[in-house]
Amino acid sequence: MLATMLCLSGGAIFGIVISIVILVLIIILATCIKVVRQSTAVIVERLGKYHRTLTTGFHVIAPFVDRTSKPISLKEIVADFRPQPVITKDNVTMQIDTVVYFSITDPKLYTYGVDRPISAIENLTATTLRNIVGELELDETLTSRDTVNSKMRIILDEATDPWGIKINRVELKNILPPKDIQEAMEKQMRAERERRESILKAEGEKKSSILIAEGEKESQILRAQADKEAKILAADAEKQARIMAAEAEKAALIAEGEGRALAIELINNANPNTQYVTLEGFEALKVLANGRSTKIVVPTEISNVTGLLSSLKETVTDDANK
Repeated sequence: MLATMLCLSGGAIFGIVISIVILVLIIILATCIKVVRQSTAVIVERLGKYHRTLTTGFHVIAPFVDRTSKPISLKEIVADFRPQPVITKDNVTMQIDTVVYFSITDPKLYTYGVDRPISAIENLTATTLRNIVGELELDETLTSRDTVNSKMRIILDEATDPWGIKINRVELKNILPPKDIQEAMEKQMRAERERRESILKAEGEKKSSILIAEGEKESQILRAQADKEAKILAADAEKQARIMAAEAEKAALIAEGEGRALAIELINNANPNTQYVTLEGFEALKVLANGRSTKIVVPTEISNVTGLLSSLKETVTDDANK
């Protein structure tokens, strides 16, 4: 009975030990597996010495002897440093803050090259900025940002290359001169804006006056041309009216003369009596006296019908020829 119990206790203990061993093995295997994410790198040290750099993907490391660092980002990093007091060549103290864009090109150099790399970059940026701005006057500093940015990027890139860092871009974020200088600059800028506004206003008024004068000139020219053309047309119309009236009167006289001649010829052919001819002769003389005839022949004896008819015939013939 006792032997049986001892056998059972020994089997249970063995099972527990086996379970513990398996669990420990699983934990050890889990620590040997390392997965590196995209755009990162991991440094592996073996017994305290650099062994290798793990890139993106699945890796297996030796247990107990290998130790991995924190993932190092290979993306571009933006470092916004606090404002730094900088003295210009003309002894003006300004506050300038900078922004540095950099990326890590060599994780090994970045890990072992310098202690606290971000702080080292900040101090190096401040020193470089003071050296560059110290050679410039205030106005040059305010108007030469691109030049300062380019010089700083070149200097910082050369200095951080042994640290496995690539400086991509440097920007002067803010340049703050002293308050009194800011006020003077604002007054100067306000005066310059007012001067430009006055010049633009004067030029606008000048152009407006020129345009108005040119418009009035063109209007007067057009009005004069219109008056001239109206007078010409009126004169032409009056002339045409007179010509047409003269032609109409001439045609009427011709027609009337032809009618009188025809009437006289009919009278001669019909041999009218003396009273009728005398009456008709007086009517003809009345009409001719109201017309434009320049020649009227009246016989000495008005009662002489033959002389009257001859006179009428000559007068009518004369008007017809005209």
